[in-house]
Amino acid sequence: METVSRVLNTTVFSMGDGPGITVLQIAIALLTLLIGFWLARGAERALSKRLEQRNVDASVVQPIRRLFYIVVIVVLFFTTLGLLGIPLAAFAFVTGAIAIGVGFGAKNIINNFISGWILMWERPIRIGDFLELGNMLGTVESIHTRFTRLRRIDGVRMMIPNSQLLENTVVNWTIVDRQLRSSVRVGVRYGSDVQKVRRLLDEILANNPDILEDPAPVVIFEDFGDSALIFDAFFWIESTKERTLRGVRSALRFEIDRVFKENDLVIAFPQRDIHVDGSLKLEKP
Repeated sequence: METVSRVLNTTVFSMGDGPGITVLQIAIALLTLLIGFWLARGAERALSKRLEQRNVDASVVQPIRRLFYIVVIVVLFFTTLGLLGIPLAAFAFVTGAIAIGVGFGAKNIINNFISGWILMWERPIRIGDFLELGNMLGTVESIHTRFTRLRRIDGVRMMIPNSQLLENTVVNWTIVDRQLRSSVRVGVRYGSDVQKVRRLLDEILANNPDILEDPAPVVIFEDFGDSALIFDAFFWIESTKERTLRGVRSALRFEIDRVFKENDLVIAFPQRDIHVDGSLKLEKP
């Protein structure tokens, strides 16, 4: 026991004129850190679960979890310094050097970090929102302090730096509600009964269970085209995914093709009349 006691009380290093830091103090500090991290993770999960049980939005839960975890880690850090007997003044020089290094070498990291907190607190983008960023479409799965994870419509998950979401133009399809508007265009040949076309399109839209009654769908006689009479059917659906919208449009086109065939309405295709001036001369081989 005397040997163990002597080893534990061995001074590893000292801070200036103050008392030395022993092996026992370091062991206690490491054990405190391990237990503290474990308790912090457990408390963070418990807090998240409690908030979810109260039906708090996921976009609100996440910043609360992050802030709680950061506060606990800061408290744990100062507690560990107190156990080791290290004064905060000893870190003044190190903190200044780190600040200079961060200023020159970690500008993008700080930019993304601050942008992440802006996204989590102002909530222009929330978890579950459907975004259009450039040519990319996808659903927000999570918002972290440095990046946002987006699941594209093809299933690929992308990590987007938070600063890009604030500095670039982002189309949020679901920022206010989950209602999306789309349309299907169809052209019928000249001479068709346009009132019949409108009536059939109204029936097709009304019979589709995915199309909302309010706002009501609208059929517009759009134009006299080069080869067809153009009709646009506008409708609203409750959706958060592009593939859902595309699926509804596809189902409408299938139904329009079937109903028009049953009612002897021809979906037009491009046609050209060629007039030849003079006579054609056929050469014999």
